[in-house]
Amino acid sequence: MKPVGIEAVNAYCGETCIDVPALFAARDLDDARMDNLMMARKSVALHCEDAVSFAVNAAQPIVDSLTEDQLAGVELLIVGTESGIDFGKSLATYVHHHLGLPRSCRLFEIKQACYSGTAAMQMAAAVVAASPREGTRALVISSDVARPVPHTYVEPSQGAGAVAVLIGDAPVVAEFDHGANGFHSYEVMDTCRPTPEAEAGDVDLSLLTYIDCLQGAFGDYADKVDGADLLDTFDLLAMHTPFPGMVKGAHRTVLRRTKRLDPASIDADFDRRLAPSVRYPGQVGNIYAGTVFLALASALDNAPIDRETRVGIFSYGSGCSSEFYSAVVSPASQRAVRAMGIQEALDARYRLPVEEYDELLSATAELAFGTRDHTMDLDRFPHILRERFASARPRLVLEAVRDYHREYTWLEAGR
Repeated sequence: MKPVGIEAVNAYCGETCIDVPALFAARDLDDARMDNLMMARKSVALHCEDAVSFAVNAAQPIVDSLTEDQLAGVELLIVGTESGIDFGKSLATYVHHHLGLPRSCRLFEIKQACYSGTAAMQMAAAVVAASPREGTRALVISSDVARPVPHTYVEPSQGAGAVAVLIGDAPVVAEFDHGANGFHSYEVMDTCRPTPEAEAGDVDLSLLTYIDCLQGAFGDYADKVDGADLLDTFDLLAMHTPFPGMVKGAHRTVLRRTKRLDPASIDADFDRRLAPSVRYPGQVGNIYAGTVFLALASALDNAPIDRETRVGIFSYGSGCSSEFYSAVVSPASQRAVRAMGIQEALDARYRLPVEEYDELLSATAELAFGTRDHTMDLDRFPHILRERFASARPRLVLEAVRDYHREYTWLEAGR
């Protein structure tokens, strides 16, 4: 069977961020709980950014790198999101248009909480594997703008961003282990978005469900893959990361239950196999479906990789559905990820003072879901939009909504 996997990956996590300790102090939250998050900063969307603009900005460098023939081979676009902008019209239509993808391209949007990105990727991989044509590709983008819940312990972890992965039969970044997939799914009310503006749920139940799914999905994986062992089979692990502390807690609980390891051994295993994967998420926050891909990119950027290396990947979505799968990476994978400059982009973000952060949240809330007409003030926050965008590659932003149709524009130097 031909190899299938990730040919390219890129993340766009916005132009602004806020330091988590500063947000804790401003909200008068208990500092003792900050260690449980293990977060330094979180990304914040500008008032003129949405799931469409994040998706396009994440994928554009990948699309720009394709030759004309390679672009023509992109037969499928799937956007996974919890931040849909219409109950009927898929935001993938906007993404397809602004990326300049061929008309001979199947496209749609998928929603399955934070699992939607993996669901999209597995569907894309199946399409590529089944295609009789060499060079068939699929573009999968996970894009979300979290709705902050002010003055709660959830707020410091709610981020914004998108991760784009190009799936094909020349998998430079990661080659999937064919048939090595474990699943664990059932109905539970841990988190949800009952309205476009609200998020609700039970944080403790979500953690317990996440742990149960990690253990159950790997158990199903091990039933299908002879000799698979959570401790010995994988050189690295990358997991869905709402916040790094949740991953560390789940890892600790599952290894204690299944391997009876002592705390020092569990900590050493986390530092070796998981710590590289939480570096990016600890600077971005929860971007829902994209966090598992952000964790994978982080692992490839930050772990020592000097040979072919197997990565175990765990994806979880509230509600719930989960999957454990694996892929093989190499030093070439690391070079490909580092060439995208994800860490450099994270370092270059503008750090918002708390006052500006609150003002930005208010500005973002002015465009409510279902608004028929609205014009964005692109001269608002000029020190970010005008000065910072002038030194960056062009960025797509939302300019207006006219008769429900969203209109976007590229901001670049001189505009």
